[in-house]
Amino acid sequence: MPTKTAKDVLELAKSKGAVMCDLRFIDLPGVWQHTSVPIHRLDEDAFEDGFGFDGSSIRGYQPINASDMLIIPDPTTAQMDPFTKHPTLVLTCDIVDPITREPYGRDPRYIARKAEAYLKQTGLADTAFFGPEAEFFIFDEVRYGSQPNASFYEVDSVEGIWNTSADEGPNLGYKVPHKGGYFPVMPTDTLMDLRTDISQILMGLDIEVEVSHHEVATAGQCEIDFRFNSMLLCADQLMWFKYVVKNAARQAGKVATFMPKPMYDDNGSGMHCHQSLWKDGNPLFAGDGYAGLSEMGLHYIGGILKHARALTAFTNPTINSYRRLVPGYEAPVNLAYSSRNRSASIRIPTYSSSPKAKRIEARFPDSSGNPYLAFSAMLMAGLDGVQNKIDPGDPFDKDLYSLSPEELSGIPTVPGALDESLACLEEDHEFLLQGDVFTKDIIGEWISYKKDNEFDKFRLRPTPLEYELYFDI
Repeated sequence: MPTKTAKDVLELAKSKGAVMCDLRFIDLPGVWQHTSVPIHRLDEDAFEDGFGFDGSSIRGYQPINASDMLIIPDPTTAQMDPFTKHPTLVLTCDIVDPITREPYGRDPRYIARKAEAYLKQTGLADTAFFGPEAEFFIFDEVRYGSQPNASFYEVDSVEGIWNTSADEGPNLGYKVPHKGGYFPVMPTDTLMDLRTDISQILMGLDIEVEVSHHEVATAGQCEIDFRFNSMLLCADQLMWFKYVVKNAARQAGKVATFMPKPMYDDNGSGMHCHQSLWKDGNPLFAGDGYAGLSEMGLHYIGGILKHARALTAFTNPTINSYRRLVPGYEAPVNLAYSSRNRSASIRIPTYSSSPKAKRIEARFPDSSGNPYLAFSAMLMAGLDGVQNKIDPGDPFDKDLYSLSPEELSGIPTVPGALDESLACLEEDHEFLLQGDVFTKDIIGEWISYKKDNEFDKFRLRPTPLEYELYFDI
């Protein structure tokens, strides 16, 4: 059972024989960071006083002249680490200023807390449920390099269709064809047992697994879905999910990646995000409108579609994200909504007629970013749609991939590259500032970080494909 108080946490640590406490928090780009203390340093006062650390070395945090910060453990997040050699208690933490004792404005988890508080403040709903489907690849090996005179990457998997003629001593066949990984049984699917290992570990962490399967691509693409939860808790669970997938793969002598597009000419990995609003235990998206949606549900879609191009700066925040978001390929880039139609960027699932199951599914996001920021941004866009009664327009029940250029000309699309996405965020972010959920400081820091540390570096480097295209001109 989840722990609730500092006393509960200390009793858990004692009962499990914990010798260390791992304090985890998230940096601005969305990667878990940690520092560990001997378990005797964790007492009830530590949940108020916190632990000091240098924020100047954390990406997107304080400059060196104001770097002293505090990590404050959240007792409701306590879990035992399933991978460490020595029994280790893990606590997800919030960040506060040691002088003012105020929450740190650039802490992504604090932004998610503010988004949930703003939702309640509006009176429209009291809970936002999120359910992400974070796809990933499990490879047998990865190698890459980028030097002034050389650049390459190479991934490999025993499932890879390119290995049909490889000398594997012996080669047993059963390779997964390009776009042929949905859903062959063993022996073609070589990762059944590993996905079950992952699922068992997740359930041991109170993360309820709903389904596990091979995904469309060759070379080990997988999906394991866990049950929806309230927004902040769902983001916490997604961080645990990525941690478990990566470490379970490593224990098996393999490597897992959530990179959106690790291979050319096959499906990339997305993170479809199911979302719904509830109040007083009642679902608010069920109604008698299109696909069984309420007016609120349709207006929520209207907000997502209106702000989608800006949202991609948080939901698809890497250069690699836009290798997946290409018109005519597997990812939904057209900003339209539909019932059942997976070629639309917003889908209304129809698996169940229960009002409790009524939700919308944003299909363009991937899991390369920061879930606290991505979920909060989508919630703020949806709320803007509800508050301003934004009409999502007519649904598109045709296969959008099959439409002619003329038919597609009136349908907006997501940006085609990271720099375009960041420009859209610069132009359209007022909806994020409502309730002081996002601030101009965090938006400015996000844009600057992405430009300076990712896009500008990318622009300077030639790629192997450019040699293939241009070396003999």
